[in-house]
This record gives sequence, structure tokens and C-alpha cells, in this order.
Amino acid sequence: MNDAGTRTENEETDRDDGHLADLEDGLGCTEIWEQLSERRERAAAEADD
Repeated sequence: MNDAGTRTENEETDRDDGHLADLEDGLGCTEIWEQLSERRERAAAEADD
């Protein structure tokens, strides 16, 4: 962040939020956590196979 407390251009592009790209806009915290948890469970089950 710069002195004014706003994000700089590099901070905007360096974000690690790709895992949120396929979530629908407007979801609340609970729905986001549920979807991320389900995704992790599926990935773990696939890794076990």
C-alpha cells in the first residue's frame, strides 16, 4: 500500500485469488466457505483414487 492507504498497481496484480474466480458474484461468506470446502473434499477424494 502507498502512504494514502490505497493499493498500488503491483499489489492489484500480485493477488492470489485465482481460487475464487469460479465463485458466483454476490455469495455470502457461508456460501463461499461451503463451496471451497466442497472443492477441497473433492480434490482430496480424487487424490485418494
